[in-house]
Amino acid sequence: MIKLQAESNVPTEYGVFRMIAFSEEETDRMPHMVLVAEGTDFTKPVNVRFHSECITGEVFHSRKCECGQQLDYAMQYTQQHGGIIVYLRQEGRGIGIINKLKAYALQEQGLDTVEANLQLGLPADDRDFTVAIEILKFLGVTEVNLLTNNPDKIRYVEESGIKLLSRLPLHIDPTEDSKEYLKVKKSYFKHLLRDQE
Repeated sequence: MIKLQAESNVPTEYGVFRMIAFSEEETDRMPHMVLVAEGTDFTKPVNVRFHSECITGEVFHSRKCECGQQLDYAMQYTQQHGGIIVYLRQEGRGIGIINKLKAYALQEQGLDTVEANLQLGLPADDRDFTVAIEILKFLGVTEVNLLTNNPDKIRYVEESGIKLLSRLPLHIDPTEDSKEYLKVKKSYFKHLLRDQE
């Protein structure tokens, strides 16, 4: 069972967030994080983003994916409209950074993102959003507008007992480096992307 381990206000370039660390043990060095934008009222419908960690895109600004840009957009959106970001430590769709780099190397040989994972004997997507639902319930969130293109995240909310009021699309224009990645998201994972993506 996850617990709230620590929290503090953190000023960012987008505004101040209440940052909360959740984990099973206080000694966990990789807790899940929640960013709560100023003025967010949990007694009303809450704008929510489930975001899985992506060190390559968020820290090193990789152009192979749009993860860093999605996180930036979610931070801006929640500051402007209220809401929270549930930041999950599920690097590389749950396979971890080492396997992610191995998959990148296979992509350099012509495999797509799914084919590379399967070649390594790994699932195409090993993420689990159950902990995100636990966190929402811990915070007392009962109604959400979900900022996502991912039908799996929608399903998790719909099956949780938390009321899904709407889906808020999160579209990032593709680059030359990310267009194939986005095509796989749309064709294999059925992400709700625009035609040009």
